[in-house]
Amino acid sequence: MKKLIKRFSFPFSFWIQKDERSFLTFIIVAFLVAMFVTPYPQIAMWVGFLFAAYAAVANDSIQTLGTFIASNQDKKWWVLWIFIGGIFMLTVGYSWFQYSGDVSHGRLLSKGFDVAPSEFHFLQIAAPIFLLILTRLRMPVSTTFILLTSFAAAPAAIGKVLAKSMSGYILAFFLGFFVFMAIAKLAKKYFVGEAKFSWTIIQWITTGTLWSVWLMQDAANIAVYLPRHMDFIEFAGFACVIFTGLGMLLYYKGGRIQKIVTEKSVITDVRFATIVDFIYCVILFYFKLYSQIPMSTTWVFIGLLGGREVAMAIRRTGSHSLFVSIKLMLKDFSLALIGLVISIAIAIGVNDQLTLASMLETIPQEFASGITKFFLNLNLN
Repeated sequence: MKKLIKRFSFPFSFWIQKDERSFLTFIIVAFLVAMFVTPYPQIAMWVGFLFAAYAAVANDSIQTLGTFIASNQDKKWWVLWIFIGGIFMLTVGYSWFQYSGDVSHGRLLSKGFDVAPSEFHFLQIAAPIFLLILTRLRMPVSTTFILLTSFAAAPAAIGKVLAKSMSGYILAFFLGFFVFMAIAKLAKKYFVGEAKFSWTIIQWITTGTLWSVWLMQDAANIAVYLPRHMDFIEFAGFACVIFTGLGMLLYYKGGRIQKIVTEKSVITDVRFATIVDFIYCVILFYFKLYSQIPMSTTWVFIGLLGGREVAMAIRRTGSHSLFVSIKLMLKDFSLALIGLVISIAIAIGVNDQLTLASMLETIPQEFASGITKFFLNLNLN
């Protein structure tokens, strides 16, 4: 079993190493804090938010900022921070003003997530801590599933989120596959040497747009702990915490999870990074217009990278063989599935109405219905 896990490049370092002791200490303290604050909703609300902000920024950095960080390692970290942080403040500030105090661009106003919790379960506060552990193991798990599903009021809400997320994965995989099948040979011919400065400008514009669209989808994962309509003081606390977290993220150049991006073929080239970001941005914007139901942008991202990697392997323009590319794709997908299983287990543990039987009955129905509806609409359009 150990050889099989290593063969597929799974993180197998589950034993405690010297450089992991500080992290383990933090995790133990975090679990203890979560346990003690759970009975006090006003305190638990902000503690859960702090954990979620730290965990989500650490885990989700690979999606929107991963290629940006990988291809701009020669830039000062604080320059990237001002750029990324400024777009964050503008995006959530607009949502707060436009949606009467809601920072999720209406995602948390959809059915099943529209009521802010008045009390908390221990697992709801601890969910971001589990996310931190999985991130430490370089698992590209879905923040949406880990955090949002623990607040779902009914199995149907989880089924709809899963259907939209899987639709995104499939669409992103095939878009990435066909686009790079078409341009791979041309890119190998013309994307040689150092990229011109104009490519850096294009990438920054594309990344800025992508980052803003991504926030419209995933800010809900962090804000789910907070009131659906924040006053100015609450909004200021929300914005300042995440702005600071972004600075730490960029200072440490994405952290360990960044390997999910850097292990892919020629992704540190600003030209390839820009193309990936542009396709990802178009997909997320389409889903923003499609419905207000939250979705896992992580699944969209790993689907896009998987399609790109397989296409470049077939065209023999990447740095990996077809076997290695498929192995990377399956590894990312399987790790994302592990996150899904954990999130459903947390949701069942939190909500008495969400039994295993109801999950097994309702989620597949909503999933099949959502997938069918999405691709029928896509075909009609």
